[in-house]
Amino acid sequence: MTRRRPTPRRGRRTLVILLAVGLIATGAVLSFRWRSAGSDPVLTVRYRTDAPAATDVAHPWLEVINTSDRTVDLRDVTLRYHYTADGGAAYGANCVQTALRCSNITLKIAAAKTRAPKADHYLQIGFTGSAGSLEPGGTSQGIGLQLYRVDHRQMEQANDHSFNAEDTTYQESERVTAYLGGTHVWGEEPDGETPTAGKSPTAVPRTSASGHAGGEPPAGVLFDDFAYSGPGDPALTSHGWEVRESEGGPGIKGTWSSKAISFPAGEAGGSGQALRLEAGTDGTEEGTRQAEFHSSRPVFLTGTLVARVYLSDKPVSGKDGDHIAQSFFAISPDHESTKYSELDYEYLPNGGWGRYGPLLDTTSWRDAGRGDRVTRSRNQKFGGWHTLAVTAVGGTTTYSVDGQQVFTSGSRHFPRERMNIDVSSWFIDLPFKGSRSWEMKVDWLYYRSGEAMSAQDAEGAAAALAAGGTHYVNTLPTE
Repeated sequence: MTRRRPTPRRGRRTLVILLAVGLIATGAVLSFRWRSAGSDPVLTVRYRTDAPAATDVAHPWLEVINTSDRTVDLRDVTLRYHYTADGGAAYGANCVQTALRCSNITLKIAAAKTRAPKADHYLQIGFTGSAGSLEPGGTSQGIGLQLYRVDHRQMEQANDHSFNAEDTTYQESERVTAYLGGTHVWGEEPDGETPTAGKSPTAVPRTSASGHAGGEPPAGVLFDDFAYSGPGDPALTSHGWEVRESEGGPGIKGTWSSKAISFPAGEAGGSGQALRLEAGTDGTEEGTRQAEFHSSRPVFLTGTLVARVYLSDKPVSGKDGDHIAQSFFAISPDHESTKYSELDYEYLPNGGWGRYGPLLDTTSWRDAGRGDRVTRSRNQKFGGWHTLAVTAVGGTTTYSVDGQQVFTSGSRHFPRERMNIDVSSWFIDLPFKGSRSWEMKVDWLYYRSGEAMSAQDAEGAAAALAAGGTHYVNTLPTE
């Protein structure tokens, strides 16, 4: 008996082909995901803590293990650490240490859709494409994180779903949940939901990023939106920043202090943060405190450096009249260098050195010792938030404020060696007695090495990174 061969389902096959062609044409790729056979989880999460229940900063350490028989792309993986926001406070988070590099870790804080007794918020941990993948049995190794209140008050972890004071060494934790392609594959959510055995995530289109915004940052980028718990945060060191405590000038020598640095809510408020520099004095050298925050190594030679900066026209407390300098600049690490370079913004709300304010000085230096520089001053108030940009490309250095060019210098004063990135607030002199303080803030900083970039494009790139949960990126060369 001849068995009749089934008729091919041409319509369905044509639809699949057309769908695939359409996805390829729009830059999308089907990313297939799976669960292991049976009830074995595809991912396992291990957890430990080195902070007590009552603490200023929580220290969850997480490790992801691929317990399936196939390779897992880390950018398809998300983890959630569930907690209770004490008193409805805003929380911040950052990555401190990981073999994957903190630049490849994304962090988002969100309110839970359904509140549970021990969780009304969660910290979501994700991975960029540069984080790589896990082979079967592979591990991410430890990912050291910090979670803290933006108001820097003590937090109580005993009422946090994912916290376990007894796990001081790595233990499997079902209180931290894991998702693959958006499908819940590990752990127990605060409402009691657990992964469904045998449930398989479906193929999901992934759009490849042809540009920077919303996609992977290219090589040669430094970005920071200053999500830190304080001036002693170890993440500052791992991210290449230093808070000045040393002697020397400018201003009132020997008065640089880490106590002048903090990280309050940022320009938009909420859980966003900013770098705050508070310079204060009572009119004596002993009662003066100046603030400086800088990169720990020279990173800027050419390209575009942009920052969202708050400048003050008057003190936050006390009498007005100080000759204070609020500075954003790049500078050679060695003032005696034969290739000395320096590019400055300096705001003097009350003037200084015999000049009346307000003044915004933009200056390109070749030799600080000999005073070899070119400069331009604008006699205008600049109090408030501004986007400050300096672009050094092709022998020309251009300074702009809020997208408007304010000064250009030529090849003689063009950078000749790599410079540290620096922000500082300091007193030129002490003209009177009495307590007062001034503040300067930086909401975010973005540097694109070797390329000219508009301030608007830099703002867009910074906003896209922050919206995607990336607080810090450094794809600059390591040497």
